Amino acid sequence: MQLTTYTDYSLRLLLFLAVQPGKELTSIKKVSTIYGISYNHLTKVTHELSKMGLVETIKGRNGGIRLAKQPSDINIGEVVKQTEDNLELVECFNENTNTCVLSPACRLKGVLKEALKAYLNVLEQYTLEDLLINEETLKELFTI
Repeated sequence: MQLTTYTDYSLRLLLFLAVQPGKELTSIKKVSTIYGISYNHLTKVTHELSKMGLVETIKGRNGGIRLAKQPSDINIGEVVKQTEDNLELVECFNENTNTCVLSPACRLKGVLKEALKAYLNVLEQYTLEDLLINEETLKELFTI
């Protein structure tokens, strides 16, 4: 399974915000520059994470963005499930569009569903805080 760029950027933004000291604000521009990713795309990601209650956005001259929750309260599995628009690994996962002739007898669908469930279960065992074990190294990498 490959995560979408959207989910990748969501997780990267959360990691960046998690290592900011205190409740310090930062800008989407700064994050997009550090990661070398599209400002416009990151703006969309920030907006969605804000709607999910994970990122706080403050408008105005002294505004910016920051985490809206403690890293220990942000579950990685939940972020992935909420930012991935399609967790259908194969066509037959979608009953409405499935045209696979093997569906009536195929056992692969069940195996893949089990694998996806295991994948998500592993991600659900981790919070953003768990990913900050090397926080000092991350901070060094985030300097421009």
